[in-house]
Amino acid sequence: MKPDKVLSMLGIAAKAGGVASGEFSTEKAVKDGRAWLVIVASDASENTQKHFRDMTTFYEVPMYVYGEKETLGHFIGKEFRASLAVTNEGLAHSIEDKLKLTLTTE
Repeated sequence: MKPDKVLSMLGIAAKAGGVASGEFSTEKAVKDGRAWLVIVASDASENTQKHFRDMTTFYEVPMYVYGEKETLGHFIGKEFRASLAVTNEGLAHSIEDKLKLTLTTE
């Protein structure tokens, strides 16, 4: 498996304290206007994906479905996570750029 720039950047964001993870914290970050980017695991339930898709559309926060729960959790130093919000604006933009590149080249 080649090193994943998106997951590496998420790890950096988490170490910098710029990630809210877990459904409750992710939702709170979006509603509080602190989330610049939301990532939902590809193996999260359809209901969870729809919930975050609807909410991020309403609050105009970019959302991507990427990675699996266990991988997302591992890279931010937690147990498995179905969702996370990047709350550091600069890192969120960098991660989103890498997401766009990764998702268009797959």
